[in-house]
Amino acid sequence: MLFMLMATDADNSHEARMQARPKHLARLEELKAQNRLVLAGPNPLPEDDSHFSGSLIVAEFDSLDEAQAWAEQDPYVDAGVFEEILIRPFKKILPND
Repeated sequence: MLFMLMATDADNSHEARMQARPKHLARLEELKAQNRLVLAGPNPLPEDDSHFSGSLIVAEFDSLDEAQAWAEQDPYVDAGVFEEILIRPFKKILPND
């Protein structure tokens, strides 16, 4: 099943984000290699697109518990980048590729 992981960044977490980014991206590459990643990316600030307010990931997990466990192990969590993560089932309608 697909799940949406919508994370909100903590205040003043930009430097921590940049330091943890390579490990965060490596985990996303693992999902991609397993054909489980639909999309992933940060939410840029409107006034400065080099800084972010959070991230969105849509990926395949067997259960909500698995999605939660995966999210909790993200390097951004360990680095204090994410203040909270909202996880919900996601149903992809379009594009239908």
